Amino acid sequence: MDEPRWLDAEEMRLWDRFLAAGALVDRAVDQHLKTEGLSHTQYEVLVRLSAEPGGAMRMTDLAAALYTSKSGLTYQVGKLEDAGLVRRVDDDTDVRGVNAVLTEAGRTRLVEVAPHHVALVRRVFLDVLDPTQRAAITAGLSAVADRLTDRPDADLDR
Repeated sequence: MDEPRWLDAEEMRLWDRFLAAGALVDRAVDQHLKTEGLSHTQYEVLVRLSAEPGGAMRMTDLAAALYTSKSGLTYQVGKLEDAGLVRRVDDDTDVRGVNAVLTEAGRTRLVEVAPHHVALVRRVFLDVLDPTQRAAITAGLSAVADRLTDRPDADLDR
């Protein structure tokens, strides 16, 4: 087995800052959304559905768009369904498919929560960065996401 290519000091600092920033931003978002009675995934479900024609999306496509498991999404959508914010309906084009559909109550709830959420995202993430930093972070994280999306299992155990 070849010797691992250890992280140098600069790479270690980048990795450490990525982990710290991700965890801290995630914590701030989770805490805020918890006060609104939603999980982060539930909020993202409402956002994704609101952007779709008819406020509907196949559950499998929604899970893929949110980078979450089908079972995890099923649980979160069930909670939203219990709250009357989303409903599940059979897919007319595929008997095995199920769609999540945003209800009017869900749309109203999103309109109530979104302004506070966006203000938090700006405060804890976007406004801290200048335009050059934003562009570099967008490009770098896009490369990482694209690589893992295109080849999710490639080279992960080497």
